[in-house]
Amino acid sequence: MKLSTLGAALAIALGSTSVAAQDDYQASEKAIQLAKDNILIDTHIDVPYRIHNKWDDVSKATERGDFDYPRAIEGGLNAPFMSIYIPAHLEFEGKGKSYELANQLIDMMEALAYRAPDKFAIADSVADVEQQFKNGVMSLAMGMENGSPIEGELKNLHHFYERGVRYITLAHSQSNHISDSSYDIRRKWKGLSPFGKELVQEMNNVGMLIDVSHISDDAFYQVMDISNVPVIASHSSLRKYTPGFERNMDDDMLLALKKNGGVIQINFGSSFVTNQANTWYDRRDEAQQQAKQSGKDTTDFKAAFRKKNPFPYASLEQVLDHIDHVVELIGIEHVGIGSDYDGVGDSLPVGLKDVSTYPNLVQGLLDRGYSDADIKKILGENLLRVWRQAESYAKAH
Repeated sequence: MKLSTLGAALAIALGSTSVAAQDDYQASEKAIQLAKDNILIDTHIDVPYRIHNKWDDVSKATERGDFDYPRAIEGGLNAPFMSIYIPAHLEFEGKGKSYELANQLIDMMEALAYRAPDKFAIADSVADVEQQFKNGVMSLAMGMENGSPIEGELKNLHHFYERGVRYITLAHSQSNHISDSSYDIRRKWKGLSPFGKELVQEMNNVGMLIDVSHISDDAFYQVMDISNVPVIASHSSLRKYTPGFERNMDDDMLLALKKNGGVIQINFGSSFVTNQANTWYDRRDEAQQQAKQSGKDTTDFKAAFRKKNPFPYASLEQVLDHIDHVVELIGIEHVGIGSDYDGVGDSLPVGLKDVSTYPNLVQGLLDRGYSDADIKKILGENLLRVWRQAESYAKAH
């Protein structure tokens, strides 16, 4: 299953994502069947915005992107959360455009399920996922990345819940009217806004999962104080391996997540997985800025920089290190998969290049001594537990 040490080193050093490097990973029949015979949930796949920008019929094999139905079936994926991603543009926030785009992206997912009912079905509940799995149909759940479409109105929260959205990432790359972003140095709210605190409570009441990916550390701890329901980090990895990268979670946050009962869904993007890949972007941007200041033409700078400085792709083994650390620190019940496929561009690890490769991850877990029962928790049972708790709390309130 594993790449040879030399092969892995060469693939990473050369920035290679060649078929040969990918094919060096060979999952066993057991790993393939574990992926296919159990509910496999990935809480963050950016298909809606991808096909909004440039249409692809993902019910069939596609040349672009990280997801399509045939590859998903090959990988055992049967319950992806499709990201209703709203860019953190100032022209969107508070001007009605976020609300409009969110509804358009939801429409696209409903249309996909309508056009291919033998392949897809919208999933609004744990019961839907379980029944559709039995029926052999892929569940399309939805999560909203960036709470901008709420636009300060709790009625919009209820609207999007009725439309099938089951988690909301409170902010994205800029602070919004709900929360500060981990990427935004302005820290307007010093955590959550007053409305954001009210929204968290109402999300509990309606049964909407709270996603703490992307938000600032202060906002995270305020969510922990307010929420009566376990939360998710839909696509985050660990700061232990990317020091100073606030977008990832540190050990204290993981301990708080355990106390809350929540789950962190590990992001596969190389810049989330290794410090080397994370800092590569900083080096590129700094070099580009220096080139601009010296009056050089920077039209094709990024491509030229990448050619001279190959991107240091992470490995599948390094993704597994993140899972191992969560398990060792807070337990097997608090980790899952949030790949960010179709959301991190050409930065995916060797061995995890698209939705066909989940068996490679399963094989890696087997090789590290994880039991079948533990692997099932990582694949989907942990997320389903949290989702059930959100549903139960809402029914009681």
